[in-house]
Amino acid sequence: VGMHEARGSWAADEAIDRGAFVAVMRDWLGTEYGIEAAYNPIHALEKGELQVPEFERHLAESLASKTGQPIAFEGLLGRMFRFFRHSPDMIALVRRARARGIHTALLSNSCGNNYPQDLFDGMFDVVVISGEVGMRKPDREIFDHTLSELQLSASQCAFVDDLLPNVLAARDLGFVGIHHTDYATTAAELDVLFAAELSH
Repeated sequence: VGMHEARGSWAADEAIDRGAFVAVMRDWLGTEYGIEAAYNPIHALEKGELQVPEFERHLAESLASKTGQPIAFEGLLGRMFRFFRHSPDMIALVRRARARGIHTALLSNSCGNNYPQDLFDGMFDVVVISGEVGMRKPDREIFDHTLSELQLSASQCAFVDDLLPNVLAARDLGFVGIHHTDYATTAAELDVLFAAELSH
């Protein structure tokens, strides 16, 4: 389940008007993703500058101001993320790639949630979590940091992400950028790019 679907399921489960949630995100992010708003708690959370309880309280208060209904803030992120699902197909593809000698890295913007280290065991040569390094996608610094950890140049790397602004930023830095929309399309692109049958 992707980000938009998971957030939609969470909003329905909490009886939160989706329009109100979108309005809060626009207040924080700007009218389009990547345009910085005056105050951006999401970016602060991703960089580790804002702790989860503070973010949850702020989000609950902002939603309540739009809807007029009280929102229980404690555990809000945990309730939201329970609707996200891992992609077994993509996990298997990454494991196949690494087994064939392709260097792999996880570059993720964190939302204060714990990452399942057992799931990622043996998948990646490098793991970069935004909240641990104080940087976030799509800023250049976190891409440069990841490349330094991999000891590779951008032109030697493919970057896969489901958010287009991150992909465009990576392309601007010289990566081969792949906008992930579904497994079959992404896997087919990687098969061609690496001249290997990574998809199965």
